[in-house]
Amino acid sequence: MSTAPETIGTRDRVATPAVECHHLTHRYGDFTAVDDLSLTIARGEAFGLLGPNGAGKTTTIRVLNTLVPVQSGTVEVFGLDVMRHRTDVRYNLGYVPQQLSIEAALTGRQNVMWFARLFDVPRAERRERVDEALAAMNLLDVADRVASTYSGGMVRRLELAQALVNRPALLVLDEPTVGLDPIARDSVWQRVAEMRERYDMTVLLTTHYMEEADALCDRVALLHHGRLQVVGSPGELKRALGPTATLEDVFRQYAGAELANTAEEGGLRDVRRSRATARRMG
Repeated sequence: MSTAPETIGTRDRVATPAVECHHLTHRYGDFTAVDDLSLTIARGEAFGLLGPNGAGKTTTIRVLNTLVPVQSGTVEVFGLDVMRHRTDVRYNLGYVPQQLSIEAALTGRQNVMWFARLFDVPRAERRERVDEALAAMNLLDVADRVASTYSGGMVRRLELAQALVNRPALLVLDEPTVGLDPIARDSVWQRVAEMRERYDMTVLLTTHYMEEADALCDRVALLHHGRLQVVGSPGELKRALGPTATLEDVFRQYAGAELANTAEEGGLRDVRRSRATARRMG
């Protein structure tokens, strides 16, 4: 019989959380990607999902986004069941996936306008909202250039502008800085922090950069083999291991000895994927 995940620390919760999962399980054939996940994310929280490749992070996010159906368990976003209220859930979300979501042949402004129409932003407000999102990402001066001329960091900021044009209550970021250099990463996270403060958004992110999770997240959860291993604030998790522990130490503690083997087995594939992403983003 499996043991319950460790929970370190407590935090006041609003009556209706931003996200609430109960016993979520999702399988692809014989492979269990998410295994009996129960998790609550408070409104206004910046929450990180951490774990090795294949831990179940992206599947969890796709279920929350209504892109993948709930097979077992329940998932609610702001009290809305993701199976029964898919459209309402989607209108509360902004989503930046791992894969590029821009159209390179369109200008930056046209890309964001496309999302404004997709999310039914009122016609009378669209131009203002598009300009607001572009300005927030510091892209207004290049808004009429085709996206194929943007740098990697600009592309990621454009995707954030797309995700923010409907002023989402929940912003979901799936490895949003993969393939970016440190300066571009810092720029993206600065914009996310600014938008979170301005609109009091809840942010859910996955990342393999532990320094990002440490600096940006109020709490993090570590998944391994689809199961929740531990959840708490970065500071609490580090202190539980010792006075000099880092979040990377926490990652290694709960990922276990299999981490090195997993890296060796999937390393070339992962390198190819990251490099391919970086090439596409310029």
